[in-house]
Amino acid sequence: MNEDRIRQLEKFIQEDPNDAFSKYALALEYLHTNKSKSAELFDNLLENHPDYIGTYYHAAALHSDLGNTDRAESIYTTGIDRAESLNESHALRELKSAYLNFQFENE
Repeated sequence: MNEDRIRQLEKFIQEDPNDAFSKYALALEYLHTNKSKSAELFDNLLENHPDYIGTYYHAAALHSDLGNTDRAESIYTTGIDRAESLNESHALRELKSAYLNFQFENE
């Protein structure tokens, strides 16, 4: 975790609370050191920026790691639907692959 980067991203978010990219980057910074903060940021993105498609992959994986399998599954399926509707073929392939692995791991 890079404290300077975190401070800078938090400053960007203070200046523009609707900046999805800065929230996403901050969630990724916290991913390995503060999972609850990362989940909070990802959940905020899912609620307020549902078309920020990159969020679904990381948010679902994090919730799965935290043992929130129902929430993870919901995020995967919503992300797949959203990627299809936005015609985001690369994200769609990644989400489908990750969801398939998730299903195998949670049988």
